[in-house]
Amino acid sequence: MVSEHASPLAVPGGPDSGGQNVHVAELSRALGEAGHEVTVWTRRDDADLPATVPFAPGVTVRHMDAGPPASVPKDRLVPHVPAMAAVLEQAWAAHPPDVVHAHFWMSGLAAVAAAGRLGIPVVQTFHALGVVKRRHQGEDDTSPSGRPAAEQAVAGHAAAVIATCTDEAFELTRIGVPRRRISVVPCGVDVETFSPHGPAFDRTEGRPRLVSIGRLVRRKGVDEVVHALRRVPHAELLVAGGPAAGELDDDPDVRRLRAAAEAARVADRVRFLGAVPRSQVPALLRSADAVVCVPWYEPFGMVPLEAMACSRAVVSAAVGGLTDTVVDDITGVHVPPRQPERLAAALRELLARPAMVEAYGIAGRDRAVACYRWSRIAESTAAVYDRVMRERAAEEKDTVQKGPAETAEPALASRGAR
Repeated sequence: MVSEHASPLAVPGGPDSGGQNVHVAELSRALGEAGHEVTVWTRRDDADLPATVPFAPGVTVRHMDAGPPASVPKDRLVPHVPAMAAVLEQAWAAHPPDVVHAHFWMSGLAAVAAAGRLGIPVVQTFHALGVVKRRHQGEDDTSPSGRPAAEQAVAGHAAAVIATCTDEAFELTRIGVPRRRISVVPCGVDVETFSPHGPAFDRTEGRPRLVSIGRLVRRKGVDEVVHALRRVPHAELLVAGGPAAGELDDDPDVRRLRAAAEAARVADRVRFLGAVPRSQVPALLRSADAVVCVPWYEPFGMVPLEAMACSRAVVSAAVGGLTDTVVDDITGVHVPPRQPERLAAALRELLARPAMVEAYGIAGRDRAVACYRWSRIAESTAAVYDRVMRERAAEEKDTVQKGPAETAEPALASRGAR
């Protein structure tokens, strides 16, 4: 695994720490449990981090020295991609893996450059596409301008591309990826940890509870939830994400959301919890009447799936992967993104029907267990690995029979993306 900015060791909820961290961590863990040997390569962002960290049975995290050993916003990591590629190529030349799975576009740049020169197949998961991000964020998109072209190049060199939802598969075909090289494998959920049974956060008597979990950046839609609360009488909103609780006052996203709550006159009904330890997330979800996730766009979205596994009703934006996981009027309710009035109406109707809240929760748990447990996701992912390895072996056999052909080494990492 290569996950340049999203370490499985990081606590989700920060500006650049979220679903990808969880995905890489849990997929690696499940593959390890299935008997595979997994090494996760991620950039060293702290000088005190050891070179190698045992993570789970069969899984090791290795830190790449590429750029300063300090936190760097992911959109500023492009100049360090060549250094990442050099580290990977040196390590893989000595101990080649059977297959490389790159997560995010910069990981893909480094991986195809290093693995391509060594003849190792690369599987790519983008987690988000630059063209989609620019479409929804416009001038607020801070990605390097060369990101879409770099993603096309990575997809062209990868042996296979894994999309996390059907909407992403469609977007990949639009940028020229042949459909035969795209496999749809969703994210998963730990259905033992995220379950209806266990402790729950204390409730405020007489107040329905809504919960929002995730990064607090504008595109995640928490502002719309705060505005909607104005038209959902008596309900309280717990917002988890951002920095630690003691650092909330200095966080610009929290200041923005607090100002929005004051303007909507709901500040007394909104609580900002800061970063909630992963071990406490199930208890937080269990305390909710409904979990709200209404981003402007979302390649997958793990929180609604975790809420479903905890038998909680979900109100989600009808975007991206959320249209796959949350089944409208079965496990929750779909609403249009960026429309707080529509969101408020859906929340009022749902909270007024406790039997429906319970029914959505039961159906959500059934769906999570049947379709999204990590062991199943790991099996589907390993099937992609097996396919690309068989194809690579067949290509090598054909090359031996016909004679070597001239090939051009990928130079993506040396070019980078400006």
